[in-house]
Amino acid sequence: MSEMKKGLKEIVIISGKGGTGKTSLAAAFAALAENTVFCDLDVDVPDLHIILKPTPRQSTPFMGGSKARIRAADCAACGECFRACRFSAIQERDGAYQADETLCEGCGVCVALCPHKAIDFPEALCGHWHISDTRFGPFVHAELVPGQENSGRLVSLLKREARELAKREGYSTILCDGSPGIGCPVVSSLAGATLAVAVVEPSLSGLHDFERAAGVCRHFRLPVGVVINRWDLNPEGADALEAACRKAGHELFGRVPFDADMARATRQGLAATEPDTPLARSIREIWEKISHFEPQKAMGQMPFIPAAKPL
Repeated sequence: MSEMKKGLKEIVIISGKGGTGKTSLAAAFAALAENTVFCDLDVDVPDLHIILKPTPRQSTPFMGGSKARIRAADCAACGECFRACRFSAIQERDGAYQADETLCEGCGVCVALCPHKAIDFPEALCGHWHISDTRFGPFVHAELVPGQENSGRLVSLLKREARELAKREGYSTILCDGSPGIGCPVVSSLAGATLAVAVVEPSLSGLHDFERAAGVCRHFRLPVGVVINRWDLNPEGADALEAACRKAGHELFGRVPFDADMARATRQGLAATEPDTPLARSIREIWEKISHFEPQKAMGQMPFIPAAKPL
């Protein structure tokens, strides 16, 4: 809310699940947006950079959690750590013990129980985050090392850096490609945002997934707008989805057809709105509605939801 009062608009593109076309539409919006910082918050599987083609200004290691590391010179091979580890991360080879960092969960039990204090517990490299330049504007993005956790914490870091960049360089909007689903990275993606734009498929499962994502937004009193993607594959489903959205009070920004121009632009490394096509023109109309949407007014109309009572 504090960012909204200062005039900084933060739009997060979300979806109830992966594969709805969220990133493709985020890239299409990026090509249309003005005075905007872009941010890819899907750090587990980032792919917005494929279209934006960033040139890094700076890259910074992201450290998170700790991993056990046995010092062979100080290890007495007593096996205490081996017996204590519940994740099979301590392995015995030829009478010596080693810690497998890919299996280590970072609980620290082995460190605490080692009678010879022969186990170090350094922070682990979880990934890298970047501030880059693109043909559309500045871009804040990252990638996790495969198998690493702390993605919610990395998302929060990216949002903080994007806001600081916007303030420092005078940008009025932050456009984020959020994570799919409703997990921890999604909660971090939505924290402090002014508007969530949900990309939804016209199917029963698409409606179900969207309702779950919209429930998370409702919990944070965050306005939700809807874009129905590939609507013409199931016109009846699209009509039902639109009716459900209007009944729930969600803004309907528009429908995007299933069009080969989307795949054609992606193969060329372009956003769908860079070529002048009917598809691009329909997406442009949707972006005009999104960019002129007034989150403050929508928030004022949202019903009060009391906090849950403690158990």
